[in-house]
Amino acid sequence: MLLLPAAAAAAPDTDTIDTVHSYPHFSVAHLGMSTIYGRFDAMTGKVTLDRAAKAGTIEVKVNTASVSTGNAKTEPGSWAAKTYGPRSRDEHLRSADFFNVAEFPDMTYKSTKFNFNGDNVDSIDGQLTLLGVTKPVKLTVGSLRCGLHPFSKKEMCGAEVSGSFKRSDFGMKTFVGPVSDEVKLFVTVEAYKD
Repeated sequence: MLLLPAAAAAAPDTDTIDTVHSYPHFSVAHLGMSTIYGRFDAMTGKVTLDRAAKAGTIEVKVNTASVSTGNAKTEPGSWAAKTYGPRSRDEHLRSADFFNVAEFPDMTYKSTKFNFNGDNVDSIDGQLTLLGVTKPVKLTVGSLRCGLHPFSKKEMCGAEVSGSFKRSDFGMKTFVGPVSDEVKLFVTVEAYKD
C-alpha cells in the first residue's frame, strides 16, 4: 500500500502527527441499550517507520480535558438536568469519576513493537498510560498509506488503527455495569515527514 518510491521507502522516516486531522475515538455500551461515542480533540505525537528493517515506533499524548461526546452543556430545566443535575456528560467525564483531568491531564501511548505481515504493518504492541496506570494495549492497523499531500506536496502518511481495553484495569470503575467496562478505540492519524 506504500505509494512512495522504493528508494524513499528504504530509509526510516520520522513523522509528526497532524493535530488537525488526527483523532482518537472511543465507544462504550450504555445500559445495554445503545452505544455512546466520543473523541479527544487534542492529540500530539511522533511516528517512525522503517519498512526495510520492519520496525517502527509511535509515541502519542492525548489531552484528556479535550474529551467530547456531544454533550458539552446541559440546558437548565431540561430532562437531563432534572434527572442527572446541571453537569453535562463531558464535564462528568472530566471529573475524578472518570478521566480526572485535574490530576491526570494527559494519557499516553508508547509502542513497544511494530508487527509486520509481509511488507505491511499489521499491528502495534504498546503501553497505554491512563490515570497514572500503565498497561499493555495492542492496536490493529486497518490501513496505512504514505504519499505526497496533493496540495502542499509534502510527504505524509495516514493510518487507521483500532483496539480495546478494560477501563477498570486503569482504576476507572464508576458505573461499570450500566456503562461497559470495555472501551473500544478507533484512531485516525495523519502525519507529516519531519
